[in-house]
Amino acid sequence: MVLAEVAGCVIIKRIAKFAPYTNLGDRRQVMLIGFSVGNYKSFKETVTISMVASSITEEEKELDTNNVFEVNRKLKLLKTAAIYGANASGKSNLVAAINFMKWFVLNSSKETQVSEAIDVEAFRLSTETEKEPSFFEIVFLIEEKTFRYGFEVNAREVVSEWLFQADDSEEKMLFERDLDNFILDDFLEGQGISDKTRSNALFLSVVAQFNGKLSGKILLWFSKNLQLISGLQDRQYRKETLESFENDRHRHDIIEFIKKLDLGIADIEIINQPVFVVANNNTPVYGSSYGSLYPISAMKPAVKTVHRKYDADGKQTSLELFDIEKHESEGTNKLFALAGILLDTLRKGKILLIDELDARLHPLITRELICLFNSNETNPHNAQLIFTTHDTNLLSSKTFRKDQIWFTEKDNKGATDLYSLVEYKVGKNASFERDYIIGKYGAIPFIGNFKELIGELHE
Repeated sequence: MVLAEVAGCVIIKRIAKFAPYTNLGDRRQVMLIGFSVGNYKSFKETVTISMVASSITEEEKELDTNNVFEVNRKLKLLKTAAIYGANASGKSNLVAAINFMKWFVLNSSKETQVSEAIDVEAFRLSTETEKEPSFFEIVFLIEEKTFRYGFEVNAREVVSEWLFQADDSEEKMLFERDLDNFILDDFLEGQGISDKTRSNALFLSVVAQFNGKLSGKILLWFSKNLQLISGLQDRQYRKETLESFENDRHRHDIIEFIKKLDLGIADIEIINQPVFVVANNNTPVYGSSYGSLYPISAMKPAVKTVHRKYDADGKQTSLELFDIEKHESEGTNKLFALAGILLDTLRKGKILLIDELDARLHPLITRELICLFNSNETNPHNAQLIFTTHDTNLLSSKTFRKDQIWFTEKDNKGATDLYSLVEYKVGKNASFERDYIIGKYGAIPFIGNFKELIGELHE
């Protein structure tokens, strides 16, 4: 096994050998610059997570070299961002906000009807926000052009919507919407379509349905390049890994990825097995042929892990097949389920957001997954990873720059704030993990006295 030390991480070089991109525009079209949300779930005021690299320099120079990439002479972006915070502080709500924006952009023009409510949840713990819309805005790059797109919505309608494009010197408005009033500047593909846009649908989505070129590219950016998953519900993403097995090159990468994580697995096989089709009441569904009934079956892929079997002298004698769901750990199942989408993100330079990345994973494995992104060698196409975590070991492993570390914290009125470690004055020899645990940066739980509770239980 060939290993390399990069900023405290052991990088598996083999995983870096993806097919190179020849089109620089394709490689740059998926970059995320920032996302803002306000009056949504636990966010009362508008907060912003930015992937723009600050002007800081780190003592570990590899962090500046590997964790940051240059878009142009004015803009440098971060490859990863870690979000810390107490339970119920709002970390998952940030991922949910981006997920809602993606869903609404892709589906508002086709899945909602005139009378349907918009499934958006405003901040509920203040009378100030009860009748106000929720705010969503994202800044991103497509083909080296910067766009800022956003909207405000409530349960009934789209209150406002806007799209701006920026170049080196200025930002220009493409369109703005205030309820049913539209201002279209250079957005020629939107001409004549505003009157076809329902009050509960996004104008951008409707224009894309009418084959708008730019709007179609933006929807494709949301659909193909912005990927969001939950680390607690990861098995639903196993389909991505199974589909990757159909490509021999991708299959090899996935198997190598699993083998190098020290899971004791020598190989992986996919076996199609028949399963009976059942109805809602869990009874088999039958078909008929020439007057006879027979249970209907379908083929379902079963994942088998291959393990080596040894004799008393330690000599390998054979191979044993295990069913991954029945015989392997929850952590192994998670890594297999995520392997396809992780490697696809790195291979194609996409954006991946994972809620609870570290759930069911050993801290060293979590660190290795992050290091795949924080490396010029294993992430040559500048894929970006944003994740929530409770793994404080990462803070002491020289894995991040200060501007890559984010915190969520609720105030005494239940509203979430989002802020970065770069906002703090931190000494050169400071321990991020120690200072975080003792509450120097906030974003930790304040736990009550359990001894009093135990005393009450004994009464």
